[in-house]
Amino acid sequence: MYCPFCRNPDSRVVDSRIADDGSAIRRRRQCPECGRRFTTVETTSLTVIKRSGVGEPFSRSKVINGVRKACQGRPVTEDDLAMLAQEVEETIRGSGAAEIEAHDVGLAILDPLRRLDEVAYLRFASVYQAFESLEDFESAISLLRHEAESKGRDGKSPKKSPLQAPS
Repeated sequence: MYCPFCRNPDSRVVDSRIADDGSAIRRRRQCPECGRRFTTVETTSLTVIKRSGVGEPFSRSKVINGVRKACQGRPVTEDDLAMLAQEVEETIRGSGAAEIEAHDVGLAILDPLRRLDEVAYLRFASVYQAFESLEDFESAISLLRHEAESKGRDGKSPKKSPLQAPS
């Protein structure tokens, strides 16, 4: 790391702290040549490979903007979108890959979006899963209904109201 003041190629780390949401480390450094201090921020790089083959850094804001279109007119807040983007990034980083295809980012969005809003999920899935017919929509809706019914049936009998007669 070159000193930004005197361009000396050496520096000494004086202090290190975790920054932001734990995805970066802030280091306070001192130049042994001029004695001045400066700060660096270290982050891991995550590159998204677009269809054209060009790579660009992962961006939560791009995830939010893409999902925002699907959520238009739905009861989804900006905080919900920010949490979704964070969850998507954590999932992708958890895979351990330094590079990921743009299409795979879209697929990583589907599960958290389904939990957030089913209509927005269907809108988004119709693009990323390349729905071509009404049958594609119908099968996606059937799957959502089946999952909702399974969650309703957790193996326990429903609780009876104290006003109901025992059976």
